[in-house]
Amino acid sequence: MYSGEMTMVILLLIGLVAQSNLIAICASVLLIVQFSKMDFLFPYLETHGLELGLLFLLLSILVPIATDRVTTRDLLYNVSSLPGFLSIVGGILATHLNSEGLKLMQIDPSIIFGLIVGSVIGIIFFNGQPVGPLMAAGVAALFIEVLNWFH
Repeated sequence: MYSGEMTMVILLLIGLVAQSNLIAICASVLLIVQFSKMDFLFPYLETHGLELGLLFLLLSILVPIATDRVTTRDLLYNVSSLPGFLSIVGGILATHLNSEGLKLMQIDPSIIFGLIVGSVIGIIFFNGQPVGPLMAAGVAALFIEVLNWFH
């Protein structure tokens, strides 16, 4: 078994132990792709996987607006209120951190394992909610940047 396959098996086990279905399913899918000799899909998944994931995430977020569970009036109130304004600022900061996290993962793809382990620890011990490695990478990039200020 190659190191990539072994890493996927370890991630599968971590996902199962931590009851993180996303990690377990992703590791399983990648193992199936590898073992079924459909590894020609890897470049496509690597290139477009993030876009597809964000597409489905955005679709799920916009459903309440599309189904009128959140009205235009609600949207206008939330944009003009202090919590709404702070949400906008939070969105700006989060997207910037995500961008930095994406750069970090492109520069050093091996960091993903640490991000997943950290996410699992957060789930198990801090009742955290996994939303994906991109934000974790953004926070890690911020920490690395702060550390670089002192070196």
